[in-house]
Amino acid sequence: MGDHKEQPVRVGAAVRRRRRALELTLAVVAERSGLSVPFLSQVENDRARPSRTSLEKLADALRTTAVELLAAADPAASVDVVRADPVAEGDFQPRTRSLVRGHHQLHASEFTGDHDAGREFQHRNDELMYVADGAVEIEAEGRAYRLGRGDTLYLTGGVRHRWRATVPDTRVIVVAVAEHIEAVQDRSR
Repeated sequence: MGDHKEQPVRVGAAVRRRRRALELTLAVVAERSGLSVPFLSQVENDRARPSRTSLEKLADALRTTAVELLAAADPAASVDVVRADPVAEGDFQPRTRSLVRGHHQLHASEFTGDHDAGREFQHRNDELMYVADGAVEIEAEGRAYRLGRGDTLYLTGGVRHRWRATVPDTRVIVVAVAEHIEAVQDRSR
């Protein structure tokens, strides 16, 4: 059994969004496409996957193309295991590894060892730093923070910061909203 199993894209939400944008009922789309209302309902709820022919009929009824519907589809459901890198005993070289593969809403990296303390970061979206081992100093918004094992620091999008390990072989996990996602500011605060 493999570590990575990807499911097909889920086109249902894209079909529903397009149908609603055109202010069409399922009955109208069924009439235009020659497909049944129950089948279209199952497609929209991701209980049925349309064949290529059915998807093309559906796209025509929605005044678009099958390619556009697939492009607007929800990302495939996936499970992906990222295995730890084997590290030779006594190897204390600084390392960085991605904990999430591909183009997703979440980005996570693990930093082990020393880090360039002079490098300043500013990310468009929110970020969480978790100290898995060791200790770090973080400078953010003109203040210094000391974090030890198990501590976290949350930074909202746009906060300039820099950090450095203060203990050898420190491991820091950085989890952030991916840059391609447009963050929405909570106006209720």
